[in-house]
Amino acid sequence: MRDEQTGTFWQQITGLAVAGPLAGRRLILVSSDELTFRLWKMEQPNGSVLNDVPRYAGEYAPENWDVRMAKAPAVISYAQAGLKARDLMLGIHGFGASRAFPYTSVLKEKLIQDRIGSEPIVLVVGPDGRSVRVFRQRVTGVDEMPQFYRIVDNKNDPQANKMNSDVLFMDAQTGSEWNFQGCAVAGKLKDICLEHVDAIKDYWFDWRNYNPQTTVYGVQQRIH
Repeated sequence: MRDEQTGTFWQQITGLAVAGPLAGRRLILVSSDELTFRLWKMEQPNGSVLNDVPRYAGEYAPENWDVRMAKAPAVISYAQAGLKARDLMLGIHGFGASRAFPYTSVLKEKLIQDRIGSEPIVLVVGPDGRSVRVFRQRVTGVDEMPQFYRIVDNKNDPQANKMNSDVLFMDAQTGSEWNFQGCAVAGKLKDICLEHVDAIKDYWFDWRNYNPQTTVYGVQQRIH
């Protein structure tokens, strides 16, 4: 990215100014979710949506931008671990480490309990089957780390598969039921919420370029 006022160039993934008058400065990260519009609208019924600006309509990416980009060659490539340059990953940087999760694997498994460095985390796929959130796998005031399991959809019950189904997973210790916001909605831990962990959806080559010491979920060895 380049700002108009000073001509400084900024890294998209880190917010770091790498060249120009503001080199060395860093933008403050604002936590955000990448959700389907339907799910976001359900969670934020009074939210506002940025409308198209007619004068810049020609500069917007086309609807099939992601499909076209998946086929575009990358300027750099890291072919380790059987990953392709434009494989989509969910990247997490925190707790002194970096780790990438293949997006297709996350959607398939729906709930993943893992670690970033020494910190336990849980990745949860939303009721739309596409959105993903990450939480620390710790409960405030509870010494024992909870073990979660996904509540299996009952395909024979049309009421069980509604998009607005609040309960997605349970903890083994108390049987409390948790939703996609990471909050217990029923059971002993009701009204307790897990701490959100920021994650970014990124192409493998880009994530690897800025996180050279990253590990990859499902791959035992460290990526070099």
